[in-house]
Formats: sequence, C-alpha cells, structure tokens
Amino acid sequence: MKRRAIRQSFWKNIFYSGGDAHAPDYVLIFLTIFLVLFGLLMLLSASSVLSYEKFQNTYHFFTHQLIFGLIPGVLLFYLCSKIDFRVWKKFAFFLLLISVFLLIIVLIPGIGAHYNKARSWINIFGFSLQPSEIVKLTFLIYLASWLDDKGLKKIKDFHYGLMPFVILISVIIILMLLQPDLGTLSIIFLISLISFYVGGGHVKHILMIMGGAGIFFLAAIKFTSYRMARFAAFFNPGADPQGAGYHLNQALIAVGSGGLFGMGLGHSRQKYGYLPEVAGDSIFPIMAEELGFFISVIYIVLIFILIYRGFMIAKNSKTYYGRILAIGISSWIGFQSFLNIGSMLGLVPMTGIPLPFISYGGTAMIMTLAAMGILVNISRYTRN
Repeated sequence: MKRRAIRQSFWKNIFYSGGDAHAPDYVLIFLTIFLVLFGLLMLLSASSVLSYEKFQNTYHFFTHQLIFGLIPGVLLFYLCSKIDFRVWKKFAFFLLLISVFLLIIVLIPGIGAHYNKARSWINIFGFSLQPSEIVKLTFLIYLASWLDDKGLKKIKDFHYGLMPFVILISVIIILMLLQPDLGTLSIIFLISLISFYVGGGHVKHILMIMGGAGIFFLAAIKFTSYRMARFAAFFNPGADPQGAGYHLNQALIAVGSGGLFGMGLGHSRQKYGYLPEVAGDSIFPIMAEELGFFISVIYIVLIFILIYRGFMIAKNSKTYYGRILAIGISSWIGFQSFLNIGSMLGLVPMTGIPLPFISYGGTAMIMTLAAMGILVNISRYTRN
C-alpha cells in the first residue's frame, strides 16, 4: 500500500498542478509512453540496414529520432500536459497565421526542400522540419476555437457556418496542393470535417463538402500520372510488380513472411533493400515481418484503446472547445494509423504518410507528442 501511494504521489506531482483540475487519464499517459518506446525499438531494427548503407552508422536514424524527435517531443508533451488547454484558445488566430506562413515559406526556393515529388520540408542552418506536421495541430487548435466561438446555431447556418468553414479549409488545401502533399492533406481534411460535425455542422452541409472533395480527389488522381499509377496498382498490384505496384507487393511479402509469430526482432529480409521507406511509411510491414501477426494485432488494439480514451475524454469534457479539440486529436491519430497500415495491406491506395509513434520523422514525433500532451491536459478538466 505504501509503495502504491508513493507511485501515485510521483505521477500526481508530475502531471497534476491543482486548481479546478483533477488527476489526468493515466491510461492515456502510459499508452503514449509505451507506444513511443516501442516505436523507437522498431525504428532501431527497421532502419539499421538503410542507416548503415547511407551513413556507415547502424544507429543514425535511431539517434537522430532520439535527439531531434523524442527529447523535444517529451518536453512538449510534459509542458502541454501541464498548461491549461484553454490557454491555447487565446493564441488560436496567431496559430492560424503560423500555419499559413509555414505553408507559404516551404514554397520558397532555397528554403523549401524536395523529398520525392513533394516540396514539403524547410531547411534552415542545417536543420529541417516539416510544416504540414505542425499545421495538423495549429490549424486544429484554431478550428476548435473558431467553432466554439461561433456556437451551434451559427455553425448550422449556410452563410455563417458552412461558407466560412469552406473558405478556411480551402486556404490550407490550396497551399498544400502547391507542395503537393495529398496524404497529409487528407488527414487535415478529415479531422477538420469531423471537428466541424462535432462543433454543430449540419449533416447536409457535411455531405456537400464530402461530395465536392470526392470529385476533387478523383480529378487530382486522374490528371497526375504517378497518382493514377498508384491508384491502378491498388486495384491490381500484380499488373506492374516492378513499377507502380512494387511498393505494395514488397510490403505484402513482408507482412506475409512474418506469419503468426514473426521471424524475430532484427531478422527482417525485406529491409535489405527490397522494401522502400523502411524507416518511414513502410515500418509497419517490417514490424509484421519481425514480430508476426499477434504482436501487430496487439499494436493495433493499443491504438484503438488510445483513440477510445480520447473519445471518452471528449465526451466528458466540460466545454465544447475541449470536446472538439479532443475529438480532433484522437481522430488524427486514428485516421493516420488506419491510412498508413491500410495502404501497406492494400486496403487503401498508397498515401505516403508516417505511422504515429513509430515512423522516422522528428517533426512528426514532436507534434504528435505535443498533441497527446494537450489531450492529457483536457482529461484533467473532465466531469468525474
């Protein structure tokens, strides 16, 4: 009993600062910690061959993620878990300006950097960051604040609710199309649409937006050759196994090779130059290959539990602002995980987005942990 009291006191001192708050959702905290540590382990294994090939150092990607992703991410997670989430509402418009500014400067030659076919990175003094990962959180905070200020009645109105929302999201869509980054754009669009619904958006208006978005995405695919090839490979991956279907075929080989129990941690064959992006988008197939079906399912279940805890926090939030923000963050983790894993299993077309908590990427890790910190803080102000 004494040891238990000491443990509870330890966590309370770290994540609880009194006032009108209560103890946070410790299950959410422990899940986040576990998923981050598990992600580092998988990154170390999945990236070892590529890391040695590129940098003659087996631990390059791992140490880079540790220094430029985990350490600042943990710091932000802790700070965001302590700062009253309602404070962010005061800076919502400023955060919107930051979102737009970052998406503009990434297009400036000499500052913006290309990766594959997208100009989605900013390089300054040898350091790089991905603005679209920052925009996921900053735009969500602004959108939650805007929806809360409008109120349910105005949000349902065509002129005061739908049209301003469409204009807001269109600004972000246009700037991201100039990169272009359809994968991240799809995440931002989905969490924005869900936030709009939770904030009081009319179902008829949401269906109108979805219809327009569907036409737009089909046009974006049809009139871009490499996207059209990816889309065709989704329906028939065997038609071009050495071309557009190569990535998906190699991912399916990795997943199938793992069987029920896996080939053993560190024993993947596909990471030896066969499967592209083993440290990033394709890390789940390496996980499945090395650890097997059962561990992969456990990982997916843990993600579902995390999302469920987020939804329960939203349900019990005392404010609409907290509810919208909690739903947005939880949906972000959920949709991004589904789209990443689904694309590697051939359930959805290839999207090129990282797996939360697992994939290599310092900016993604930092912003995901910052968002989880805000969610932890919201859990401190829920109805008991």
